[in-house]
Amino acid sequence: MAIVIYAESENGKIKKIAFELASYGRALADKMGIPLIAVTFNQEENDLLGSHGVEKVIKISDESLNDFNAKQYAKNIATVAKDNQAKMVVLSASANAKYLAPILAVGLSAGYASNVVALPESFHPLRVKRSCFTNKAFNISNLDNEVNIIGLSSNSYGIKEDPKSLEVIEKDSVPVNSTLKVEKVEKVTGKVTIAEADIVVSGGRGLKGPENWHLIEDLADTLGAATACSKPVSDMGWRPHGEHVGQTGKPVASNLYIAVGVSGAIQHLAGINSSKVKVVINNDPEAPFFKAADYGIVGDAFEVVPNLINKLKAFKEQ
Repeated sequence: MAIVIYAESENGKIKKIAFELASYGRALADKMGIPLIAVTFNQEENDLLGSHGVEKVIKISDESLNDFNAKQYAKNIATVAKDNQAKMVVLSASANAKYLAPILAVGLSAGYASNVVALPESFHPLRVKRSCFTNKAFNISNLDNEVNIIGLSSNSYGIKEDPKSLEVIEKDSVPVNSTLKVEKVEKVTGKVTIAEADIVVSGGRGLKGPENWHLIEDLADTLGAATACSKPVSDMGWRPHGEHVGQTGKPVASNLYIAVGVSGAIQHLAGINSSKVKVVINNDPEAPFFKAADYGIVGDAFEVVPNLINKLKAFKEQ
């Protein structure tokens, strides 16, 4: 028996969420007294997983796996899970993992609990705490299956080092008939991605135009943060849709979320509600975002943000 995690990677690097899954999986494995196994695809950084509690990595290498294919990935993860009599498979909350999870659940005849935010309260049945209603509440779910899949919410457990002696086993991929063909993949390079960022700086219509976006970029560069935007900003073409965060865009679960000139529509707040600390800068004291924020500054962004950047730079120099 074992706990199996799917350690996601991109551009040859293991994603930050994979280390959180490893930390969470390590705690599960210790409680159940069974080993922790990670599945990777075309990955060379496998040794890094050993420092976060993984005891064995099943490395699957195949050029056909360079681009994500949910059916193909699910088949290979299911094969590893069955070969190792996995009692639990742990996935992330990424878009790919959410696409993968239902297919994997069918392949393993497993239960699936998404948006899990803590270690299980019991194992027989599996009893887990999950966020619901766009992160406004929690529920407790029971799963009675022999095998279960947990979808762990980002930044809900944390990353913990627990070095283990690591064994890496190379395995051939399992062929899958798929009609999906990837023609082209366009990626943003040289920037911190929203999904991986500890800090996100987001801008809204309060910036008045794309020519003022340097305020967001300068603040993000100072903080080592990712940049994001509200839906109206992406709809007007000021920023690419890949930076749109909210219920209809990308979800954000950063440690710090700074919103500049964002009013705080319910859809936007729903998508960023999992962030631990939320800061809003807006000249309208009645903006809805102030009710959801941990800290708020009522003021003109064109004055507040440059002053904030200068203060941060002076603090760093000290």
